[in-house]
Amino acid sequence: MDNDRQNLKELYKIRKSELKEDYKKQKQDIKQEVKDFKEASMTNIKGRVKNNMSGFLRAVVSGLLVLVQILVILTLPLFLRQYTAFFYFILEVASFVVAIGLINANKNASFKVAWMAIALLFPVSGHIMYYLWGRRSSRKKLFENTELKIAESYPYIEFDAECEKDFYSEHPELKGLSKYLKSYRFPLYRNNRAKYYRMGEDVFKDIFQDIIAAKKFVLLNFFIVADGVLLDMLHDILLKKVKEGVEVIFIYDDFGGMIRTDKHFCRKLNDEGIRTILFNPIHKYTDKLIMNYRTHQKIVVIDGNIGYTGGFNIADEYANLIERFGVWKDCGIRIEGDGVWGLTMIFLQVLSICRPKENVDYNRYRPDKIPGKNNCYCHVIADGPYPYDSHIMESTYKQIISSADEYVYIMTPYLILEEHMIQTLTEAVKRGVDVRIITPKIPDKKKVYKLTQYNYGPLLSGGVRIYEYTPGFIHSKVIMNESSALVGTVNMDYRSFYLHFENAVWISEKEILADIYDDFENTFMISETISYESWKNRPRMDKIIQPVLNMFSTLV
Repeated sequence: MDNDRQNLKELYKIRKSELKEDYKKQKQDIKQEVKDFKEASMTNIKGRVKNNMSGFLRAVVSGLLVLVQILVILTLPLFLRQYTAFFYFILEVASFVVAIGLINANKNASFKVAWMAIALLFPVSGHIMYYLWGRRSSRKKLFENTELKIAESYPYIEFDAECEKDFYSEHPELKGLSKYLKSYRFPLYRNNRAKYYRMGEDVFKDIFQDIIAAKKFVLLNFFIVADGVLLDMLHDILLKKVKEGVEVIFIYDDFGGMIRTDKHFCRKLNDEGIRTILFNPIHKYTDKLIMNYRTHQKIVVIDGNIGYTGGFNIADEYANLIERFGVWKDCGIRIEGDGVWGLTMIFLQVLSICRPKENVDYNRYRPDKIPGKNNCYCHVIADGPYPYDSHIMESTYKQIISSADEYVYIMTPYLILEEHMIQTLTEAVKRGVDVRIITPKIPDKKKVYKLTQYNYGPLLSGGVRIYEYTPGFIHSKVIMNESSALVGTVNMDYRSFYLHFENAVWISEKEILADIYDDFENTFMISETISYESWKNRPRMDKIIQPVLNMFSTLV
């Protein structure tokens, strides 16, 4: 094992040396790749951004319904002023009940602080808000059948004891995390071929090529779907496959698609034979903030033999066909082999959540190819607000950080962290680990960017190195140390760790790790280093606004 790690270190050193020599001549490499892609694949085609007014109005109406409820609750104390003495006593009792509930809740500190702040700011209405939206039971209506439906998939989840034994022998340092993931029914797979993508345009080239070759079925799950060239291309390919008799199931998040697609988009695709399903329509359950729980997953499965995941969505900016916030950098991973069944299972579990009355035939989506034998191991994992109350993704991040001996590299578009995650990162620095985090220089959401920058402070003071991606917006979601990497859909923020349905691939194959390491080295070179001194000297208005925003970080 020591020899393997030494060989891997030597490989990294060689690659790093080669990279530095080459990169001096290629300062504009990313922009050139974008240009080459356009010229080679989409000559004279420009991307577009089109907002759907009806979708926008539907979002506004849903938001107004929630706002009306909040206003009614806020104005309620005005009508109860004449009963001041009585309601003061009731308020004291209610405050005690809320405090006891929050203190003993199995929740993170930010959640508790946010609801405490609301209860303090709005002494009567804040308690009502907490009762309606803050308790765990407030989300049960959406997920009441989730646990039962997901349990139906358990007989199809297979564990290979021999595979585990071989992996633990080859990688004893990864045994603990692998066993942790297994405890949540995420098997260890081997016999895979994997490919890492450092830009969204690269992954879509291969996705389209693989879908064109599909024979049996294509499964797709995305958060954002937007009218544009990318969607047009995918639509044309899927229509051809349907006419050839290929089954297509397309799940997308209602919030992620309603503003940037036509109001008849879902119905139109269903009429064309592309089975299309909305996840958690936002007009439902406006009496509770269940509409806050979204599927942030990105999954593509072709014939059960090939699978993709990463940060990319179906919108032109993800392939740099349009410029939004500079050069858009995303990452992805392609799996061919046993691990694809893990992605298929996660997709079918989400399908069963969306269609609880439907009996999903899991065997129908089995792979029809037997992969070649090899020792490319991976876990395919998922997380969500229910029933995964153990926050698997956050724990996996922490374990990757805690188990590092040499370095931890992270790319994330948002950096809104709990105290325990900040402590995990800074403790790694104290152990001598080189911890680096890359965030965007050009943000897509200004308030979230302010919170991201606010989190720089304790990290920089603790020795973590922060970089901002100068060409534009970095949407990649990847973490790695010297032994393994996690590539998927997970941002380092409250939403991804606690509210959204997410998925990722955890992998330890040396060549893939080397490719990911190269991507980080490339990106460090074109990113701006943020110092603790520059953070302390940020604008005074930021120093005023950021702590206030941070108090409500769970609601952003």
